[in-house]
Amino acid sequence: MKPGKNNLITDVPGIIVGNASNQKVKTGVTLLTAGVPFVAAVDVMGGAPGTRETDLLAPDKSVDRVDALVLSGGSAFGLDAPGGIVDELAKRGRGFKVGPAIVPIVPGAILFDLVNGGDKNWRQNPYRALGIEALNDAAQIFELGSVGAGAGATSASLKGGLGSASIVLENGITVGALVAANPTGQVCVGDHPHFWAGAFEMGNEFGGLGTCAGSIPFEQSARTKQDFVTQGANTTIAIIATDAQLTNAQAKRMAVAGQDGIGRAVVPAHTPVDGDLVFAVSAGTRPLTNPIMDLAMLGHAGAVCLSRAIARAIYEAKSMPGDVFPTWQDKYSTHHSK
Repeated sequence: MKPGKNNLITDVPGIIVGNASNQKVKTGVTLLTAGVPFVAAVDVMGGAPGTRETDLLAPDKSVDRVDALVLSGGSAFGLDAPGGIVDELAKRGRGFKVGPAIVPIVPGAILFDLVNGGDKNWRQNPYRALGIEALNDAAQIFELGSVGAGAGATSASLKGGLGSASIVLENGITVGALVAANPTGQVCVGDHPHFWAGAFEMGNEFGGLGTCAGSIPFEQSARTKQDFVTQGANTTIAIIATDAQLTNAQAKRMAVAGQDGIGRAVVPAHTPVDGDLVFAVSAGTRPLTNPIMDLAMLGHAGAVCLSRAIARAIYEAKSMPGDVFPTWQDKYSTHHSK
């Protein structure tokens, strides 16, 4: 098995992604959408989530399709981003129809990037406009690293970012992940350049270093942002997508399994100060031939893609004026390959 053509979540047919960034504020918005409404579910494991309309994604709710999903910086301020997208989609006639009314369904999740060195003294909340900009930017090819919802992201001792990865299974089904990696934990192994997700790397997508030889002390594995700065800015928010045809309940199970991708790539993960959240998307018509075991493989593939995407997010981050942490490239540039 290997990555899709572009090693992005948009290798799942029909899906497009848009980014909008404000490097002065050190923040941004990332949007995922498709040409038609799609099945979506969500799972939350972090202790400090920030969300909009995620209750609609439960299997017992009446709306079974959504028009877009949004990942945003800005903490609670970032919850305005889906609002801008809702307004714009309504102008385009896209949404859930109730009589003559059209209501776009755009769930979203935010991360905390308010103490990352950016200028937060805005006169007007910027996220509504950033949401519209991300919608207008949506395409099959998009940038990784310090863009979109990852523009102001950080991790323990290193700059965070936006990451993505994909895989094509033997049965032809494609699975992809998209993540704004802003965890309180470490994505690299202690003081080493190796990524916790190294065992799942495909090719040299995040440096080709493989796994870290030997063990590290517990104290190094337990480091968080609090060991490097006095204030933390946390949360890993992600989307896993597939072209397999799933019900909402099956998508929920894929989201749950996908959380393992965070646990394998971030140490420690799912802490009380993280809002770790995974959306799952079914945007295709490929039927499952063995619903139980196929779904198990989809969950595993989603978790692996998410681990790889988190490592790619940190690996692709770029230095910007005022950063509070170095990038992986700044710190470990001599370790690009074996």
